[in-house]
Amino acid sequence: MSQYYKYDFVGSFLRPAYLRKARAAYNNGELSYEELKLQEDNAIRDLVAKEKAAGYHVITDGEFRRATWHLDFIWNFNGINHQIERGNETFNGEVAIIDSVHIDGKISVDHHPFVDHFKFVQALCDEQTQAKQTIPAPGQFYAIFTGQDEIENTKQYYPDLEDLRQDIINGYTKVIEDLYEAGCRIVQFDDCTWGGFVNPQIASSLTGLSQEELPAYMDTLIDINNAVIDQAPDDLTINTHICRGNYHSTYFSSGAYDAVAPYVFAKQHVLRV
Repeated sequence: MSQYYKYDFVGSFLRPAYLRKARAAYNNGELSYEELKLQEDNAIRDLVAKEKAAGYHVITDGEFRRATWHLDFIWNFNGINHQIERGNETFNGEVAIIDSVHIDGKISVDHHPFVDHFKFVQALCDEQTQAKQTIPAPGQFYAIFTGQDEIENTKQYYPDLEDLRQDIINGYTKVIEDLYEAGCRIVQFDDCTWGGFVNPQIASSLTGLSQEELPAYMDTLIDINNAVIDQAPDDLTINTHICRGNYHSTYFSSGAYDAVAPYVFAKQHVLRV
């Protein structure tokens, strides 16, 4: 079936109440992983049925197996320390409570569980549908650990940030190869860095860089994304999603795309087959 459509959807959906309750019980040690997975399986089957009924040709698992849209993916790389401490991000005045994440070694990846997550959705496809896998963009991964809050810790393990760049590229290339081997033909890079960078003041706050330094940094993010995209199989469609944050329907930043358009829109090699 064709991979081109006149519409698409982000792929993340609100978790049903029973799944939120199950995850909370699991986090509190009151529910086993097997019991949580059973609840996730049921919620995903129900969601996919709704996606099909709505006429979607591309289906996702709603990201129902994740606590966050990006950190679950990152936590499953080697060299990443998942801290139980809470990090705060402000969404239009509302503070979101999100687990912290730090580098504590060299970045690499073995078998990533998102490949298994994809296989579950793939098995629910029919002749009218195909599964899409959403993951945070490679540049987003890099931005998290080279931002103002993390850069000093990161440099303990990566004095030369070019080494970090290459390890991220290598890790993503492996995950995408494994997804492709599992049958994946659509990968979406969620890249909310650009949603922050539409506001130059927020961009400087996140990175600790001056306005004059930001263009080179944005080029680095695009180069990382493109390095991964260009190594992907030719018949794998890679697209991207950008937003300004969504936490309880509040936003992280606002502004026009003028500051980022010359990079993300003009230079990125997405939407190719």
